[in-house]
Amino acid sequence: MTPVRGAGASQAAPARPDRRFCRIGSFEPELGGFLEEVTLAYETWGELDASGTNAVLVVHALTGDSHAAGAPDARYKRGGWWDPVIGPGRLIDTERHFVVCSNVLGGCSGSTGPASPDPQTGRPYAMRFPVITIRDMVRAQRRLLESLGVRRLSLVIGGSIGGQQALEWAVEFPDFVERAVPVAANGALGPQGLGMSEIGRRAIMADPDWQGGDYYGTGRSPERGLAIARMAGMMTYQSAEGQWRRFGRRSASREPLYPEFGGCFDIERYLHYQGRDLVRRFDANSYLYLLRAMDLYDVAAGYGSVEEAFSRVRAKMLFVGISSDWLFPASEVRRTAEQAAAAGAEASYAEIQSLNGHDAFLKDWDLLRAAIEPFLEERG
Repeated sequence: MTPVRGAGASQAAPARPDRRFCRIGSFEPELGGFLEEVTLAYETWGELDASGTNAVLVVHALTGDSHAAGAPDARYKRGGWWDPVIGPGRLIDTERHFVVCSNVLGGCSGSTGPASPDPQTGRPYAMRFPVITIRDMVRAQRRLLESLGVRRLSLVIGGSIGGQQALEWAVEFPDFVERAVPVAANGALGPQGLGMSEIGRRAIMADPDWQGGDYYGTGRSPERGLAIARMAGMMTYQSAEGQWRRFGRRSASREPLYPEFGGCFDIERYLHYQGRDLVRRFDANSYLYLLRAMDLYDVAAGYGSVEEAFSRVRAKMLFVGISSDWLFPASEVRRTAEQAAAAGAEASYAEIQSLNGHDAFLKDWDLLRAAIEPFLEERG
């Protein structure tokens, strides 16, 4: 497991001076297949202490990357995706903790994924890349942390697909995690979420420019399909009431990106621009793989029951739900916390009261801090 510079970067991963790369060796995914050499892109903040136990792993959401913290710049106009809660004296205090965030296995921001070259052929894996699971992502992250000298995680935390990983960390590696905070995530995505994921997948795969996934180097990529998939995804991240307040039925205030058909509403123009933004920075095949990993996750997989899975947990856990989230409804997040507690885990629940839907963990910073800070300040 050797840290290297510039390895594993895909076409969607421009260089950053603060991003590093670690080769973790060969990897056998849970559902089959073989990866001869895996690289994870990562960033760190703070210093690891002599005991190797002050580490915090921050896990990104579906289209995120390793840049969790940092001021706005040319590449990240809004800065790191969780910058308001990571830094000196902040919720995740970099004066006390060594904070790590890696681009997940299967991603497209420097880590090995479908756009990476297959060592056997020199060509991008494309759809020959093996199906990746949340457990695979976690196992790969464990190797990265070990290469950095981390002996135990003080905390693992993330939202959405990152929350699934935080949960899986507590189950898969019970002796390695002190605290785990899954945000806006539960033990298995429900049928409504699964259905929306399938709409996004089919939008990409129906685009003629997808070319069965072998679009790399052809000069054509499924931009229209990925943009539509993103539009569908964005609708799952917000609440109905929140959209009424933000958009209502107002006409578009800026030029739409697609030909008008009887006019254009503001919500339509917003979706157009969200789709275009993702196309500029994300690989369509990675979107397919990561979305599928989120769908396939079941905390009980490989165990006799949900109770057996949660009985393994030794970490203190805080599940955070969002009142207006319909992708991972708060009631289901609460029920997962109750299942963990019933199985003997030290699990609690907090709820963010927000109209911002699933996206609240990326917007409502004060509410996020208020939900999580008491848990992090608990002793013992």
